Amino acid sequence: PAGPKLKTKLTPNMELKVPIMFSAMSFGSINFNLHVAMARAATELGTYYNTGEGGLHHSLYKYGANTIVQVASGRFGVHRDYLNAGAAIEIKVGQGAKPGIGGHLPGEKINAKVSETRMVPLGSDAISPAPHHDIYSIEDLLQLIFALKEASDYRVPVSVKIAAVHNVAAIASGIVRAGADIVAIDGMRGGTGAAPAMIRDNVGIPIELALASVDQRLRDEGIRNQASVVVAGGTRCSADVVKAIALGADAVYIGTSALLAVGCTLCARCYTGKCPWGIATNDPYLAKRQNPDIAAKKMANLVRAWSHEIEEMLGGMGLNSIESLRGNRDKLRAVGLGQVELDILGVKPAGK
Repeated sequence: PAGPKLKTKLTPNMELKVPIMFSAMSFGSINFNLHVAMARAATELGTYYNTGEGGLHHSLYKYGANTIVQVASGRFGVHRDYLNAGAAIEIKVGQGAKPGIGGHLPGEKINAKVSETRMVPLGSDAISPAPHHDIYSIEDLLQLIFALKEASDYRVPVSVKIAAVHNVAAIASGIVRAGADIVAIDGMRGGTGAAPAMIRDNVGIPIELALASVDQRLRDEGIRNQASVVVAGGTRCSADVVKAIALGADAVYIGTSALLAVGCTLCARCYTGKCPWGIATNDPYLAKRQNPDIAAKKMANLVRAWSHEIEEMLGGMGLNSIESLRGNRDKLRAVGLGQVELDILGVKPAGK
């Protein structure tokens, strides 16, 4: 007999065969071979890959049905064809590993392909400002959401990605009311190759607390059904996916986990441009260590393995679909958490 169904829908017209997507990792921060691998893996799995803030190389437009294109503060590679190349558009407002600050891609990572795609001079640093200079209020965000909908002829949903911070629930409420179709929340345990350690380790909050508070706030205000919620930042195993969905997420992004599948050893040398595994580098000698076909297969294998484990866990809970788990916090119990955390999560302590 068939196992529990993992098919997931994101409002208004995105369908995933598994509730796992590949997170935003920009072209330039990781190389072309890895972008090809993620696009192919997403297509094979029936899910989506996020381009990140570095644009989409024209040779990858053929994977558009399984691609989410991102618009960030630097506007790298953003033009009308790009906005119409994907199945969804994501506005990146914040990143979990570095809330409140921008990005910096060193010039040594800007090769010919990256230069062409990002529309920046060869060898020059690519700097993303901390804010979008056209978003200084929720009304400004509303204007950008509808400008992007207009640019794509209202064909694709618009997502807004924010960092998990203390007032994340109020921010998410404003995003939904501004007309976004998806709220993407990035927790503090998310990866990055370009953040000061002080910011990375001490700013932001864990994704579990952010997700639970956002889901509850949107329910209390009667607008939870107007947008999907996607989470990222520290999803390290299939159990993390199950917990996120039980806390109210519609789907989960994975980034670092996908890189681990293709050989990342967490050596923390991303920013040098000399990644020994050929992942976070555009050095041709190092980058050729990643074969796109093999890397795509490894990423697909990871998601398939997690999917089987999720099916096992759903079966153990007596559920026949991932939909039945969504927001079902009664299936969770907490160990070693204080009353404040229990109240935010809406979860009972173990033994009750």
